[in-house]
Amino acid sequence: MNAIEFPWLTAIILLPLVAALAIPLIPDKEGRTVRWYGLGVAIADFALMIYAFWYKYDFQSSTLQLVENYPWVPQLGLHWAVGVDGLSMPLLLLTGLINTLAIFAAWKVTTKPRLFYGLMLAMYSAQLGVFVAQDLLLFFLMWEIELVPVYLLISIWGGQNRRYAATKFILYTAAASIFILIAGFAMAFSGDTVTFDMAALGMKEYPKTLELLVYAGFLIAFGVKLPIFPLHTWLPDAHGEASAPGSMILAGVLLKMGGYALIRFNVEMLPNAHVTFAPVLAVLGVVNIVYGACCAFAQTNLKRRLAYSSIAHMGFVLIGIASYTELGISGAVLQMVSHGLIAASLFFLSGVTYDRTHTLMMDKMGGMAKVMPKTFALFTIGSMASLALPGMSGFVGELMVFLGIATSDVYSSSFKVVVVLLSAVGVILTPIYLLSMLRQVFYGEQSQELHLDAVISDVKPREIFITACLLLPIIGIGFYPKLATQTYDVKAVELAAHARQVLPVVAHQQPSSLYSRIFSTPTLANSQVESSINISE
Repeated sequence: MNAIEFPWLTAIILLPLVAALAIPLIPDKEGRTVRWYGLGVAIADFALMIYAFWYKYDFQSSTLQLVENYPWVPQLGLHWAVGVDGLSMPLLLLTGLINTLAIFAAWKVTTKPRLFYGLMLAMYSAQLGVFVAQDLLLFFLMWEIELVPVYLLISIWGGQNRRYAATKFILYTAAASIFILIAGFAMAFSGDTVTFDMAALGMKEYPKTLELLVYAGFLIAFGVKLPIFPLHTWLPDAHGEASAPGSMILAGVLLKMGGYALIRFNVEMLPNAHVTFAPVLAVLGVVNIVYGACCAFAQTNLKRRLAYSSIAHMGFVLIGIASYTELGISGAVLQMVSHGLIAASLFFLSGVTYDRTHTLMMDKMGGMAKVMPKTFALFTIGSMASLALPGMSGFVGELMVFLGIATSDVYSSSFKVVVVLLSAVGVILTPIYLLSMLRQVFYGEQSQELHLDAVISDVKPREIFITACLLLPIIGIGFYPKLATQTYDVKAVELAAHARQVLPVVAHQQPSSLYSRIFSTPTLANSQVESSINISE
């Protein structure tokens, strides 16, 4: 097989899984060989990913690339169909980076190291499969495989209430997966042909009621993973009990799977139903932002505060998806990439802090900047990025979403004003709860209950390296956003045009009073529909 025919995506997906299956054969008693093996596999897979995209991927094309399609289980219509485009490629790189750093962050794991690193690699493989799957059954299979390692990582290596948190996680996510299966089968069996090919499913014409129900099913399923209020309650518990590497992957990758799937399925494959649900997504985004910020401020547990912060930041993704503008959709993707880097760095640093203090309760900390100045500096940089300080990636992502919804010609002025103003409330609350977190943990007098490790008082070179690998792209994207946006700009333009082209027709078919108050008459330069249709009538 020559280089042109080499199955790059299959190799990228299967390498961690095959390597995980070989771990029981490695002669190792204390776990030292296994951890180097796991890290080496992760680095090799990430390097393979970078090589494939650098030399084989065309950034100016919005079509699927590196496509592979092999019959797998013909009796079920299951194909090993994978491909990558501008929507999935940056998230694949994010997944590779965070999983590699998470394995490096788990250097001190001594309890069942074979099982731990095996689960980490298997989870890594399944996450990659979710982002590249082009067959609905394959997507569902990868989505489900990813749940089991996360459950075990929390329940075995988590905190005091790890079993409760792990059980809650698996119940929420497994129950939500049922909606993917039902909605997917409804799409597959609709019409004259039965297919699970996602491109073919996107080209089908569905009855109006069926498309709305399918959209709602996907919204529930992916809304749990994003997470969307009120389907979010598993996340603070999972973060509060998960180890630092587990939290890095939870915040950095798992939440992004929900946002990616919303764009891939709900926007790209069900554009007619998206017209009806888009304002709902915008409202839910506002609720996520304000509710998450308020709840974060009320938390005394460090990781739970960061977990609610993640809920708030994912609200911007929802608003960007609902914006119907290239800028808004681009901002949503950038927000996912940015938040993945920022949240992974903050959860890793919270793990560093816990290793020294053996507590996550902020009211039991204080004065730690004196004994952990490097940790304080890194934590401050990560917090500044999270509160969207100019020069950081968080600022660019949120600004693009705000501009995307504010300049949208689809919504009425009053609706846009309400969305922007309420979202701004969350932006104001974010520095309040993050700066108060820094104050409680690092300033003031050291708590008498705090017993710092006298030998290891500050971050080690390994921990500085992990944090730097996350903070450098955050700052780089902040000063030069094109580092990230050039990977998906063409796809964002296509997604916005694809969503907008059905807007006038569907809106004209639903002239309800509520709809007419929310939407205005859109200007669609590329639409084939008569521009004289007045949606506001």
